[in-house]
Amino acid sequence: MKKVISLTFLSLSLLCVSCFDDLDDNITPASAFEIQDFIYRGLNFFYLYKSDTPELANDAFATNEEKENFLGSFDSPEAIFEYLKSPQDRFSILVNDYIELENTLSGVTLNNGMEYGLVLYPDDSGDVFGYVRYVLPGTDAAVKGVQRGMIFNTIDGVQLDQNNFSDLLAPDAYTIGLATFDGSNITPTGETINLIKEIVTENPIFINKTFDISGQKVGYLMYNGFLNEFDSQLNNAFAQFGSEGVTDLILDLRYNSGGSVRTATYLASMITGQFTGQTYFTEEWNADRQEAYAEDGFFVDRFAGDGEAINSLNLTRVYVITTGSTASASELVINGLDPYINVIQVGSDTRGKFQASFLLYDAPAPNFSRNQANPSHRYAMLPLVFKTANASGFTDYNEGLTAEIQQFEDFSNLGTLGETEEPLLQRALAEITGIPVPGGRFSVPELEVISEAKASQPAYQVMYISNE
Repeated sequence: MKKVISLTFLSLSLLCVSCFDDLDDNITPASAFEIQDFIYRGLNFFYLYKSDTPELANDAFATNEEKENFLGSFDSPEAIFEYLKSPQDRFSILVNDYIELENTLSGVTLNNGMEYGLVLYPDDSGDVFGYVRYVLPGTDAAVKGVQRGMIFNTIDGVQLDQNNFSDLLAPDAYTIGLATFDGSNITPTGETINLIKEIVTENPIFINKTFDISGQKVGYLMYNGFLNEFDSQLNNAFAQFGSEGVTDLILDLRYNSGGSVRTATYLASMITGQFTGQTYFTEEWNADRQEAYAEDGFFVDRFAGDGEAINSLNLTRVYVITTGSTASASELVINGLDPYINVIQVGSDTRGKFQASFLLYDAPAPNFSRNQANPSHRYAMLPLVFKTANASGFTDYNEGLTAEIQQFEDFSNLGTLGETEEPLLQRALAEITGIPVPGGRFSVPELEVISEAKASQPAYQVMYISNE
């Protein structure tokens, strides 16, 4: 029986009042050694790739003194965390403020509302331009007229490049310098927009609508994050699809970097419905934890907890729009459905993350729970703890899941999300209806996207479990 591990998210009001407060003045701050001991204990107990690091072996140290000398040999918690990670681990996370992490996992961030990608110039100069993917409603970016497809190449007058973009985009306020891109050349326009970050809660259900194309009802869902807090709204979207007679679905996960395993299970069950009780995914933990913790995930017909009935479409195929930003829980949906229905990817290959995590606080094993956390610091970890495989056993897709219908986003012609002329949606609709794209331009050159807005958030590309 899997032990219960819980994530408790603070309310928005608590975030606004206290998430940046200092620790209680009456509490002595933890030493680096205490935090490093927590990191070691957590990874020794749960880390998926424990066997790759000799120092994490249960018999690695003959005496406590030897172990303490090892822990004390590192200059910082971050240093020991990086040392103990396996070379094959691209995704484990250590943070020094778990309150910020908790809120990010529930969709609450400090954000100006401009969701962007960052692309290397095609001239190999190392310079970078940004393109606006979408804008969150009601945010500073929305108020100031930022729109999808806008190009920017400077921040506060400084040219973006592959070395400075993180620092330039980190402040709570900055000014973007607009430009145009014709597919080869970046040309500044001289226009600027000042943007200010504020506390934002993002609803991941960005667009849901139904197209009626010559009597064929095609549902379209742009879904940008697997957040438990919006499960009922997601279910309502599928109820709407059902009432509108949808017979095909385009699931747009092009910018969805992941989130909750539970929500991914619900979404797969909403798309189908005819496989309730059958295996959706299996888990592989480290050798010490496999027997006690590993459980198969199953297609379900109700939510856990309140028992809300899942609205299902009983589809036998689904079209999924993907890019290199499609990761973790998004890939779980694609891979988990693949043995059961025809899953057709349109766009480009996904990120390649099949491992899941849960939040470890500095507390006693085995739960490492929030309510027992050491009050003298706010470090926490989201280490990789198990990898997923689908019902056919397919896993380890380190290079991503391959798009059957390859088409890259055209940064000089992104189109309007949710409109039939938007290039990737248009391509998917053409595949479903058999109506060719008029004058379709499919051979868009691939440019390297090196980062995105969500990469600065602590839960970027996380796939996590939360048993509440």
